[in-house]
Amino acid sequence: MRQVAILMLLALALPLAAWASSSEDIINAGGTLSGSNSGMSLTGSMLIKVDGSMAPPSLGTFAFTTGALVSGDVLNGATFAGGGMVTVTGNGTNGVPNGVIFTGTFTGPVTWTRNGEFYSLTGVATGGGMTLSITQLVATGKGGFHGTGTVASGDSTLSMTAVPEPGTLGLLGTGLVGLAGLVRRRARSS
Repeated sequence: MRQVAILMLLALALPLAAWASSSEDIINAGGTLSGSNSGMSLTGSMLIKVDGSMAPPSLGTFAFTTGALVSGDVLNGATFAGGGMVTVTGNGTNGVPNGVIFTGTFTGPVTWTRNGEFYSLTGVATGGGMTLSITQLVATGKGGFHGTGTVASGDSTLSMTAVPEPGTLGLLGTGLVGLAGLVRRRARSS
């Protein structure tokens, strides 16, 4: 009876094991950040680190656009609507894939916060079963942000959820429980 109970627990736990996730750290620098009431956009920013891979001068590119301004202003801090587009592209250097690593849209508001001579832009984008949490730091000097600036550094975390057929694993577990029942029946009849 104890063996059957263990097999049943295993059958129930196998589908849960299929929900494995992983994450990669993505760092970018440089590029021009432009902003107005219609939204923010980053172009020309270079990937300098993807997970453990680093290579000068670049591992690829990082670009995005946000939705339109919802509240505040670009000089003092603002909130932008979700939407827009985020694209991370690798160039095949140092084990980084050659081509699009991530493409998606901002799922909620994107915040633009002023902290003295620095601004930070934060938001979350999703696409293709992945989530990218984005933070960009922009140094503007004492005058503040007046429409364009250069990204000092950007740090993003790409989270992926891998689901390799949980239904198949459930069938495997059910089959194991059935086999356990057959073995038990034969053991009792012997």
